[in-house]
Amino acid sequence: MTTTAAAAGTWQLGDLTVNRLGYGAMRLTGNGMMGNSDGAPIDRDFAVRLLHTAFEQGVNHVDTASFYFSPRRSANELINRALDSWRGHDVVVATKVGPGRTPSGEWRTMARPDELRGQVEENLRQLGRDHLDVVNLRRNGPDCDSVAEHFGALADLREAGLIRHLGLSNVRPEHIREAREIAPVVCVQNSFGLDWRRAEETGVLGLCAELGIAFVPFFAISGLRREAAPAADRDHRITTVATELDATPAQVRLAWTLHRGPHVLAIPGTTNPAHLTENLTAATLRLTPAHLALLDAPTA
Repeated sequence: MTTTAAAAGTWQLGDLTVNRLGYGAMRLTGNGMMGNSDGAPIDRDFAVRLLHTAFEQGVNHVDTASFYFSPRRSANELINRALDSWRGHDVVVATKVGPGRTPSGEWRTMARPDELRGQVEENLRQLGRDHLDVVNLRRNGPDCDSVAEHFGALADLREAGLIRHLGLSNVRPEHIREAREIAPVVCVQNSFGLDWRRAEETGVLGLCAELGIAFVPFFAISGLRREAAPAADRDHRITTVATELDATPAQVRLAWTLHRGPHVLAIPGTTNPAHLTENLTAATLRLTPAHLALLDAPTA
């Protein structure tokens, strides 16, 4: 099978080379991740096959977290199963710590710095690994105005060999600069997409480019949660570009994301095999300057 994800090119997460189009594992948990326990949990064997299909198509970067779980499924557990039976290329697994959930699924406030080791060890147990490839410190609003103490705790765990590389999530430029005074930062995860460009407005996207840090947007397709309602004329423009390229609107959104710079990665998630292939095929789309100008034009 063609390694479609490789068509987007590669980037370095420290000493780890990943294809710029990866996979986000949150949806693997089924309907219960966001507190809704309705609906049947995803079949474990189906989930493993889905992940293997992603790997076969070139995905070698998976984003997850120990708090990605529903009443009967854990994303980390499913990834563990998939990797245990995978005999292909190495897969880089990035997880995140900071906020947490009780076993019953209730969200907790930001963990204290001394609690981060427990969260890291929980990810290690669930993933069945001796060390974690990448751990992102997820900033949780005003509970974490400065990241220094928390990031310092993770830097200590990196020195101890439990973590290979460190990143940040949901941060502002000052947090990136603050963290880099403590330890190298290989990636930043913030919400970003055609309809939500705060990372550009705050300078996070540009700072990551300047420093050679991977920028890994979540909700790039804006399908799970729209933090800003899209303008109708932008949706029309997306459809226009999609028609010209014989693509879907979701593919155009992903292609636009990847066109923001060689340091920009994407981690779309799905439990639908057809949508998985559709998402990964977006790596092959090449938007022209005219397409980009149309998509970036101010909304009416």
